Amino acid sequence: MELAHYSDYAVRLVNTEEPARNKDALTSADAVRALFGASTQMARRVTDTDVTRFRNVRGRLRAVFEAADGGDHVLAVDLLNSLLMEFPVSPQVSGHDTPREDGAPDWHIHLAEHPSNASAGYAAMASFGLAFHLTEHGPDRLGLCQAPPCRNAYLDTSTNRSRRYCSDRCATRANVAAYRARKRREAEGSGHSGRSADAAQDSRALSDR
Repeated sequence: MELAHYSDYAVRLVNTEEPARNKDALTSADAVRALFGASTQMARRVTDTDVTRFRNVRGRLRAVFEAADGGDHVLAVDLLNSLLMEFPVSPQVSGHDTPREDGAPDWHIHLAEHPSNASAGYAAMASFGLAFHLTEHGPDRLGLCQAPPCRNAYLDTSTNRSRRYCSDRCATRANVAAYRARKRREAEGSGHSGRSADAAQDSRALSDR
C-alpha cells in the first residue's frame, strides 16, 4: 500500500517550528498551503482560520515525537490514538496513477480528501501516516534531532536504527562540535600532564639537595 508517504505530512508540519530558536514558519495561509505539496485540492480550501488549527495539531504531533524520542512508547501511542480518533481517515481505492505495463490501472489505497476543513484533512493524513510508520517500523523510529539547538522531527529509516539527526547539515555540525570538544579536552589534558611532569621534576631536584 502506498501509505508510507503520508508520514511525511507529520514531519513537515512539526518542523515548521523551532522552539529552541523561537522561530515559527507557520504564520500565514500561504505557509499552510505550502505544507500540502502536490495535494492542491485540499490546499485550495485553506483559509486564515486554519493557521491556528494547524498550530494546535502541530503541537500534538510534536508531543508524539517527544514521547517516542524519550522512550515513552506507550504515551506516544496514546497521543497518536487520540489524534486518530479526533481526525478519522477515509481510505479509498484509486487507479489514477500511471497504468501498469498491461494497461490496467495501478490500483492502490490512498486517503480521500473530503473532510470538513483543510486542517482536519491534513491532521487525518499526518496522523494516519505516522501511525502507519510506527506500526511498520516501531516507535523508536520516531526521533528528534540531537544536534542542539535543533529539535526537528525525523523518521528513522536506517537499516541499523542509528539515525540521530534530522539532516546531513545537523550531523556535520554535531560531528564538528564533538571533534572540537575532543581536541579541547586533549589540549587541556596535555597541559595538565605537562604541569604534573614539571612538578615532579621540581620535587626530585629539591630532594637531591
